[in-house]
Amino acid sequence: MKIEAAVLTRTGIERDFEAANALEVREVDLAGPGPGEVLIRIAAAGVCHSDLSVINGTRPRPLPMVLGHEASGFVQEVGQGVDDLSPGDHVVCIFAPGCGNCLPCAEGRPALCTRAAAHHGIGELMTGHRRLAMDGSPVNHHVGVSAFASHAVVARQSLVKVDIDLPPHISALFSCAMLTGAGAVFNTARVMPGSRVAVFGLGGVGLSAVLGAAAAGAGEIIAIDTFETKMQTALDMGATRAIKADADTIETIREATGGGVDVAIELAGSSRALETAWSCTCRGGLTVTAGLPHPDERMSLNALQLVAEERTLKGSYIGSCVPQRDLPRMFSLHAQGKLPVEKMLTHRVKLADINRAMDQLDQGTAIRQVIEFDR
Repeated sequence: MKIEAAVLTRTGIERDFEAANALEVREVDLAGPGPGEVLIRIAAAGVCHSDLSVINGTRPRPLPMVLGHEASGFVQEVGQGVDDLSPGDHVVCIFAPGCGNCLPCAEGRPALCTRAAAHHGIGELMTGHRRLAMDGSPVNHHVGVSAFASHAVVARQSLVKVDIDLPPHISALFSCAMLTGAGAVFNTARVMPGSRVAVFGLGGVGLSAVLGAAAAGAGEIIAIDTFETKMQTALDMGATRAIKADADTIETIREATGGGVDVAIELAGSSRALETAWSCTCRGGLTVTAGLPHPDERMSLNALQLVAEERTLKGSYIGSCVPQRDLPRMFSLHAQGKLPVEKMLTHRVKLADINRAMDQLDQGTAIRQVIEFDR
């Protein structure tokens, strides 16, 4: 079938994405679903910094590629062997699915699935196939999803069914932002009631962490970002204090908390931000990072401090989540008003506006933007 999709054909574009026409909205060929695959109609796709990182080269990926990984949609057709989904089902996409058979999956850590990592790294679905083509040549899938398109074929493992009444432009935000941000709070950091928490980076994922910390009962939630425009949003979403990142950030936080926070969560995708987060934790504190810096970036820390102060540094990929377990729990918390993810939604746009949306994301004038295909 012919679909409309946003295709990336070159990388290293660092700014002015609309002027550069970084993503080309093109007609692309999409083959039907094979065994273990599902054809979905994309209803909504979030514009995430991880997509921007592919465009600017921070996250190298094989090209050409249809980007987009945070999305919701509706099943249109199922491939052979898929018997638990039916046409019309509301689903959200998962960019780090598990095969269920490798060692990480057997240990309950599907985000670290070796099979998914191998196939997604070369632009394939987890089934080992590419279902996209343009001008007679294959087009790569973005982490098994490629949601900046009117339709997508994905592996069955890359979908979770939505069993509650939730608008697609809201359910899409749980696909990445909420799983990664709130998941880092609930699963990786295991924030306890009354804890002092600092969140570095107030994009969609960072604000999801703020929501998660509030839902977990954190006593203090300090939100930090380089953009002052995000301060009020963080406060509206549960932060007890919001500060602009500057040379005094570490001293400000340590003084405000009497020695540092119990948990610092870095979501800016910067080694410098990670070092700052580390320096803001107290003795015995925990630093969690779910940001994705350039692979060449390095960080330094005081090795003696790690031991003598019993500090902990942990990575968190897709919030250490088991999506089939965690998404229903998060949907339930949303229904109770405890994870109001819609508060971070600043723009609802069309696919034709994708490059402008990337500019707004880069400039900090938008937090979470959603492309809606029915608008």
